[in-house]
Amino acid sequence: MASEVQPESAKKQSWRYCPISSAHIDREDVAKIIQECREESFWHRALPLSLGSMMATQGLVYKGYLSSNPRFGSLPKVALAGVLGFIIGKISYLGVCQEKFHKIGVQPFGLGYGPRFGQYKSHCTHVCEECRKKHKESESKGSEAPAS
Repeated sequence: MASEVQPESAKKQSWRYCPISSAHIDREDVAKIIQECREESFWHRALPLSLGSMMATQGLVYKGYLSSNPRFGSLPKVALAGVLGFIIGKISYLGVCQEKFHKIGVQPFGLGYGPRFGQYKSHCTHVCEECRKKHKESESKGSEAPAS
């Protein structure tokens, strides 16, 4: 039997292993944090900002600083203020959620993952000497292997 040859993708993945950042991340923990972030961002930021901006806009229309629509009244301006307040509230909570993910060792929101300028960026930014040696050895073994 011929010896099994690792596919090119497996060779590339093997040198990315880093003993410093090899902590196991449980999917349940990630799902729990995502759910917490959704609920907390809604109750702590999005809803209060939305209601506050709607009340402020209604007050400005009532006092005459903003004109009301002849057909719909203050509804369009109040609705727009509510939507913008909700969006700003959700976005303002991203930093808090990011910190929660950092505590368990995950970099969310595309930081450190995926293609960047045509290259794959590993989750581990640390490259130790042992990893570099293993990578060089695997490259040299790959070039010495005869093509079949």
